Amino acid sequence: MIYELRVYTAVPGRLPDIMKRFDTITLKLWEKHGIRQAGFWTTVAGPSINDLTYLLAWESLAERETKWAAFGTDPEWLSAKAETEANGQLVANIANSFLQPTSFSSVK
Repeated sequence: MIYELRVYTAVPGRLPDIMKRFDTITLKLWEKHGIRQAGFWTTVAGPSINDLTYLLAWESLAERETKWAAFGTDPEWLSAKAETEANGQLVANIANSFLQPTSFSSVK
């Protein structure tokens, strides 16, 4: 199993809009494409209070490439993204890393 750590830094004031889009649109489309989330977090304290952090679970990088490409070109996603960004973009920056659990990790 490989985990993808993604951190979205919201445009100031737009974090609630990003969270609403995930809750009402994105997660349903991920389900359609077989994308599995392993958790979402917001920052309670610290320098990154505009961040939404989440993990995706993949069997392999090949699975990730196939499913992420299908999601990214899905006309339903492209339409929803454009509609939710009609008043300006929501995300200022996206950072991602690919993580592999260690032999002693409680998460495999």
